Amino acid sequence: MPHNHHHKHQVEGKNLLLSIIFNVIITVAQVIGGILSGSLALISDALHNFSDVLSLVFSFVAHKLSKRKASLNQTFGFKRAEILAAFVNAATLIIVAFILIYGAIERLFHPHKIESILVIWLALLGIIVNGFSVLLLKKDAHHNMNMKSAYLHLLTDMMASVAVLIGGLLMLFYKIYWIDSIMTFLIAIYLIIVGFDLLKKATKILMLFTPDDIDIKSIVREVHKIKGVNKLHHIHVWYLNEEELHLEAHLDCSEDIKMSDFNELLHEIEELLLEKFDINHINIQPEFKKEDPKDYIVQD
Repeated sequence: MPHNHHHKHQVEGKNLLLSIIFNVIITVAQVIGGILSGSLALISDALHNFSDVLSLVFSFVAHKLSKRKASLNQTFGFKRAEILAAFVNAATLIIVAFILIYGAIERLFHPHKIESILVIWLALLGIIVNGFSVLLLKKDAHHNMNMKSAYLHLLTDMMASVAVLIGGLLMLFYKIYWIDSIMTFLIAIYLIIVGFDLLKKATKILMLFTPDDIDIKSIVREVHKIKGVNKLHHIHVWYLNEEELHLEAHLDCSEDIKMSDFNELLHEIEELLLEKFDINHINIQPEFKKEDPKDYIVQD
Protein backbone atom coordinates (compact mmCIF):
# COMPACT_ATOMS: atom_id res chain seq x y z
CA MET A 1 0.00 0.00 0.00
CA PRO A 2 1.64 3.27 -1.04
CA HIS A 3 2.05 6.18 1.31
CA ASN A 4 2.64 9.70 0.04
CA HIS A 5 4.91 11.54 2.46
CA HIS A 6 6.73 13.92 0.11
CA HIS A 7 7.58 17.29 1.71
CA LYS A 8 5.39 16.52 4.70
CA HIS A 9 5.22 19.44 7.11
CA GLN A 10 5.60 18.39 10.75
CA VAL A 11 3.14 20.40 12.83
CA GLU A 12 4.40 21.15 16.35
CA GLY A 13 2.19 21.94 19.34
CA LYS A 14 4.59 24.26 21.23
CA ASN A 15 3.54 27.39 19.32
CA LEU A 16 -0.08 26.58 20.12
CA LEU A 17 0.78 26.32 23.83
CA LEU A 18 2.46 29.74 23.75
CA SER A 19 -0.62 31.20 22.06
CA ILE A 20 -2.83 29.79 24.83
CA ILE A 21 -0.72 31.49 27.52
CA PHE A 22 -0.78 34.82 25.67
CA ASN A 23 -4.54 34.66 25.18
CA VAL A 24 -5.21 33.93 28.87
CA ILE A 25 -3.27 37.08 29.79
CA ILE A 26 -5.05 39.31 27.30
CA THR A 27 -8.51 37.91 28.13
CA VAL A 28 -8.12 38.77 31.81
CA ALA A 29 -6.83 42.26 30.92
CA GLN A 30 -9.72 42.94 28.52
CA VAL A 31 -12.42 41.75 30.93
CA ILE A 32 -11.11 44.09 33.64
CA GLY A 33 -10.64 46.91 31.15
CA GLY A 34 -14.07 46.42 29.58
CA ILE A 35 -15.79 46.60 32.97
CA LEU A 36 -13.82 49.69 34.04
CA SER A 37 -14.27 51.53 30.71
CA GLY A 38 -17.84 50.45 29.96
CA SER A 39 -16.88 49.37 26.42
CA LEU A 40 -19.06 46.63 24.94
CA ALA A 41 -16.60 46.15 22.06
CA LEU A 42 -13.81 45.51 24.56
CA ILE A 43 -15.93 43.05 26.56
CA SER A 44 -17.01 41.42 23.28
CA ASP A 45 -13.38 41.11 22.26
CA ALA A 46 -12.63 39.57 25.68
CA LEU A 47 -15.50 37.10 25.22
CA HIS A 48 -14.11 36.18 21.83
CA ASN A 49 -10.65 35.79 23.37
CA PHE A 50 -12.04 33.54 26.09
CA SER A 51 -13.71 31.32 23.50
CA ASP A 52 -10.34 31.26 21.74
CA VAL A 53 -8.59 30.08 24.89
CA LEU A 54 -11.02 27.15 25.11
CA SER A 55 -10.68 26.48 21.37
CA LEU A 56 -6.89 26.64 21.50
CA VAL A 57 -6.82 24.22 24.44
CA PHE A 58 -9.14 21.90 22.50
CA SER A 59 -6.87 22.18 19.45
CA PHE A 60 -3.80 21.47 21.56
CA VAL A 61 -5.35 18.36 23.15
CA ALA A 62 -6.58 17.15 19.74
CA HIS A 63 -3.11 17.66 18.26
CA LYS A 64 -1.58 15.53 21.02
CA LEU A 65 -4.26 12.84 20.65
CA SER A 66 -3.71 12.64 16.89
CA LYS A 67 -0.15 11.45 17.53
CA ARG A 68 -1.28 8.38 19.49
CA LYS A 69 -0.70 5.01 17.88
CA ALA A 70 -3.52 2.76 16.72
CA SER A 71 -4.67 -0.10 18.93
CA LEU A 72 -7.03 -3.06 18.77
CA ASN A 73 -9.85 -0.88 20.10
CA GLN A 74 -8.91 2.20 18.06
CA THR A 75 -7.66 0.86 14.75
CA PHE A 76 -7.27 4.35 13.28
CA GLY A 77 -5.90 5.78 16.52
CA PHE A 78 -7.09 9.38 17.08
CA LYS A 79 -6.28 10.60 13.58
CA ARG A 80 -9.63 12.41 13.26
CA ALA A 81 -9.27 14.28 16.56
CA GLU A 82 -7.93 17.39 14.84
CA ILE A 83 -10.77 17.42 12.30
CA LEU A 84 -13.25 17.20 15.17
CA ALA A 85 -11.45 20.08 16.91
CA ALA A 86 -11.63 22.17 13.74
CA PHE A 87 -15.38 21.47 13.50
CA VAL A 88 -16.02 22.49 17.14
CA ASN A 89 -13.82 25.59 16.85
CA ALA A 90 -15.61 26.72 13.70
CA ALA A 91 -18.97 26.23 15.39
CA THR A 92 -17.88 28.29 18.41
CA LEU A 93 -16.79 31.11 16.10
CA ILE A 94 -20.30 31.30 14.70
CA ILE A 95 -22.01 31.02 18.12
CA VAL A 96 -19.83 33.78 19.58
CA ALA A 97 -20.60 35.94 16.55
CA PHE A 98 -24.35 35.78 17.16
CA ILE A 99 -23.86 36.60 20.84
CA LEU A 100 -21.86 39.66 19.82
CA ILE A 101 -24.52 40.76 17.32
CA TYR A 102 -27.22 40.57 20.00
CA GLY A 103 -25.12 42.64 22.40
CA ALA A 104 -24.22 45.19 19.71
CA ILE A 105 -27.86 45.77 18.72
CA GLU A 106 -28.93 46.15 22.33
CA ARG A 107 -26.14 48.64 23.07
CA LEU A 108 -26.83 50.56 19.85
CA PHE A 109 -30.22 51.57 21.23
CA HIS A 110 -28.81 52.30 24.70
CA PRO A 111 -25.38 53.93 24.16
CA HIS A 112 -23.42 55.39 27.06
CA LYS A 113 -20.12 57.15 27.65
CA ILE A 114 -17.03 54.98 27.39
CA GLU A 115 -13.53 55.54 28.83
CA SER A 116 -11.81 55.56 25.46
CA ILE A 117 -8.20 55.92 26.70
CA LEU A 118 -8.33 52.55 28.47
CA VAL A 119 -10.02 51.00 25.44
CA ILE A 120 -7.23 52.26 23.15
CA TRP A 121 -4.39 50.90 25.31
CA LEU A 122 -6.00 47.48 25.74
CA ALA A 123 -6.76 47.31 22.02
CA LEU A 124 -3.08 47.97 21.31
CA LEU A 125 -2.15 45.20 23.73
CA GLY A 126 -4.55 42.86 21.90
CA ILE A 127 -3.05 43.72 18.51
CA ILE A 128 0.51 43.04 19.71
CA VAL A 129 -0.22 39.79 21.57
CA ASN A 130 -2.60 38.31 18.97
CA GLY A 131 -0.39 39.48 16.13
CA PHE A 132 2.55 37.57 17.62
CA SER A 133 0.37 34.47 18.11
CA VAL A 134 -0.81 34.70 14.49
CA LEU A 135 2.80 34.72 13.29
CA LEU A 136 3.55 31.67 15.47
CA LEU A 137 0.79 29.58 13.85
CA LYS A 138 0.82 30.97 10.30
CA LYS A 139 3.08 28.27 8.82
CA ASP A 140 1.25 25.37 10.50
CA ALA A 141 -2.12 26.78 9.38
CA HIS A 142 -1.23 26.08 5.74
CA HIS A 143 -0.81 22.36 6.43
CA ASN A 144 -3.34 21.45 9.11
CA MET A 145 -7.08 22.19 9.45
CA ASN A 146 -6.96 22.09 13.25
CA MET A 147 -4.12 24.61 13.31
CA LYS A 148 -5.97 26.70 10.73
CA SER A 149 -9.02 26.85 13.01
CA ALA A 150 -6.79 28.06 15.87
CA TYR A 151 -5.04 30.50 13.51
CA LEU A 152 -8.38 31.92 12.36
CA HIS A 153 -9.50 32.42 15.95
CA LEU A 154 -6.32 34.39 16.64
CA LEU A 155 -6.46 36.32 13.37
CA THR A 156 -10.02 37.44 14.05
CA ASP A 157 -8.92 38.40 17.57
CA MET A 158 -6.27 40.65 16.09
CA MET A 159 -8.74 42.18 13.63
CA ALA A 160 -11.21 42.67 16.46
CA SER A 161 -8.56 44.53 18.44
CA VAL A 162 -7.85 46.74 15.40
CA ALA A 163 -11.57 47.50 15.15
CA VAL A 164 -11.73 48.29 18.88
CA LEU A 165 -8.71 50.58 18.50
CA ILE A 166 -10.36 52.50 15.64
CA GLY A 167 -13.54 52.77 17.68
CA GLY A 168 -11.59 54.01 20.71
CA LEU A 169 -9.87 56.72 18.69
CA LEU A 170 -13.18 57.88 17.19
CA MET A 171 -14.74 57.98 20.66
CA LEU A 172 -11.76 59.91 22.05
CA PHE A 173 -11.60 62.61 19.39
CA TYR A 174 -15.18 62.80 18.08
CA LYS A 175 -17.29 61.44 20.99
CA ILE A 176 -18.99 58.96 18.62
CA TYR A 177 -19.92 56.34 21.19
CA TRP A 178 -22.25 54.36 18.95
CA ILE A 179 -19.21 53.34 16.87
CA ASP A 180 -18.46 50.80 19.64
CA SER A 181 -21.57 48.82 18.66
CA ILE A 182 -20.91 49.16 14.93
CA MET A 183 -17.38 47.79 15.31
CA THR A 184 -18.72 44.89 17.39
CA PHE A 185 -21.27 44.10 14.67
CA LEU A 186 -18.62 44.13 11.91
CA ILE A 187 -16.36 41.81 13.94
CA ALA A 188 -19.27 39.38 14.35
CA ILE A 189 -20.09 39.34 10.62
CA TYR A 190 -16.49 38.47 9.80
CA LEU A 191 -16.53 35.66 12.38
CA ILE A 192 -19.59 34.14 10.73
CA ILE A 193 -17.98 34.23 7.28
CA VAL A 194 -14.68 32.56 8.24
CA GLY A 195 -16.36 30.19 10.69
CA PHE A 196 -18.87 28.91 8.15
CA ASP A 197 -16.19 28.16 5.56
CA LEU A 198 -14.12 26.14 8.02
CA LEU A 199 -17.22 24.41 9.40
CA LYS A 200 -18.19 23.32 5.89
CA LYS A 201 -14.75 21.85 5.18
CA ALA A 202 -14.59 19.97 8.48
CA THR A 203 -18.14 18.64 8.00
CA LYS A 204 -17.27 17.24 4.57
CA ILE A 205 -14.38 15.26 6.03
CA LEU A 206 -16.36 14.02 9.04
CA MET A 207 -19.21 12.93 6.73
CA LEU A 208 -16.74 11.05 4.48
CA PHE A 209 -17.76 13.08 1.42
CA THR A 210 -15.73 12.70 -1.77
CA PRO A 211 -13.12 15.52 -1.77
CA ASP A 212 -13.97 18.46 -4.03
CA ASP A 213 -10.84 17.97 -6.14
CA ILE A 214 -11.52 14.27 -6.79
CA ASP A 215 -13.50 13.21 -9.87
CA ILE A 216 -14.53 9.56 -9.48
CA LYS A 217 -15.32 9.24 -13.18
CA SER A 218 -11.75 10.33 -13.99
CA ILE A 219 -10.41 7.69 -11.61
CA VAL A 220 -12.51 5.02 -13.33
CA ARG A 221 -11.37 6.12 -16.81
CA GLU A 222 -7.70 5.95 -15.82
CA VAL A 223 -7.95 2.60 -14.03
CA HIS A 224 -9.89 1.08 -16.95
CA LYS A 225 -6.90 1.79 -19.21
CA ILE A 226 -4.85 -0.78 -17.29
CA LYS A 227 -4.64 -4.23 -18.87
CA GLY A 228 -6.54 -6.85 -16.89
CA VAL A 229 -9.16 -4.45 -15.52
CA ASN A 230 -12.76 -5.00 -16.55
CA LYS A 231 -14.82 -2.80 -14.21
CA LEU A 232 -13.97 -0.67 -11.17
CA HIS A 233 -17.13 -0.18 -9.14
CA HIS A 234 -18.63 0.25 -5.66
CA ILE A 235 -16.21 3.14 -5.11
CA HIS A 236 -15.66 5.23 -1.97
CA VAL A 237 -13.08 8.03 -1.74
CA TRP A 238 -12.64 10.00 1.48
CA TYR A 239 -10.16 11.76 3.75
CA LEU A 240 -9.46 10.05 7.06
CA ASN A 241 -7.59 13.19 8.05
CA GLU A 242 -5.81 15.86 6.05
CA GLU A 243 -2.90 13.58 5.18
CA GLU A 244 -4.60 10.27 4.39
CA LEU A 245 -6.77 10.03 1.27
CA HIS A 246 -8.45 6.63 1.07
CA LEU A 247 -10.03 4.70 -1.80
CA GLU A 248 -12.12 1.57 -1.35
CA ALA A 249 -13.57 -0.26 -4.37
CA HIS A 250 -14.45 -3.56 -6.02
CA LEU A 251 -12.44 -4.54 -9.08
CA ASP A 252 -13.94 -6.92 -11.61
CA CYS A 253 -11.00 -8.52 -13.43
CA SER A 254 -11.20 -9.30 -17.13
CA GLU A 255 -9.72 -12.78 -16.58
CA ASP A 256 -9.70 -15.42 -13.84
CA ILE A 257 -6.15 -14.69 -12.71
CA LYS A 258 -3.96 -16.04 -9.88
CA MET A 259 -3.49 -14.00 -6.69
CA SER A 260 0.14 -13.34 -7.59
CA ASP A 261 -1.03 -11.84 -10.90
CA PHE A 262 -3.61 -9.75 -9.06
CA ASN A 263 -0.86 -8.43 -6.77
CA GLU A 264 0.97 -7.08 -9.83
CA LEU A 265 -2.24 -5.57 -11.18
CA LEU A 266 -2.97 -3.99 -7.79
CA HIS A 267 0.53 -2.52 -7.59
CA GLU A 268 0.02 -0.86 -10.99
CA ILE A 269 -3.32 0.60 -9.86
CA GLU A 270 -1.80 1.87 -6.60
CA GLU A 271 0.99 3.67 -8.45
CA LEU A 272 -1.50 5.25 -10.85
CA LEU A 273 -3.83 6.48 -8.10
CA LEU A 274 -0.96 7.89 -6.06
CA GLU A 275 0.68 9.65 -8.98
CA LYS A 276 -2.44 11.15 -10.58
CA PHE A 277 -4.85 11.58 -7.67
CA ASP A 278 -2.65 11.62 -4.51
CA ILE A 279 -4.61 8.68 -3.10
CA ASN A 280 -2.24 7.03 -0.63
CA HIS A 281 -4.41 4.40 1.11
CA ILE A 282 -6.08 1.86 -1.20
CA ASN A 283 -8.25 -1.14 -0.46
CA ILE A 284 -9.54 -3.08 -3.49
CA GLN A 285 -11.67 -6.23 -3.46
CA PRO A 286 -10.89 -8.50 -6.46
CA GLU A 287 -13.76 -10.15 -8.35
CA PHE A 288 -14.35 -12.20 -11.50
CA LYS A 289 -17.84 -12.32 -12.98
CA LYS A 290 -19.38 -11.87 -9.57
CA GLU A 291 -23.10 -11.14 -9.73
CA ASP A 292 -23.44 -7.85 -7.88
CA PRO A 293 -24.23 -4.20 -8.82
CA LYS A 294 -21.57 -2.75 -11.09
CA ASP A 295 -22.41 0.94 -10.65
CA TYR A 296 -19.66 3.34 -9.62
CA ILE A 297 -21.56 4.23 -6.47
CA VAL A 298 -23.66 1.56 -4.76
CA GLN A 299 -25.83 2.21 -1.74
CA ASP A 300 -24.68 -0.17 1.01
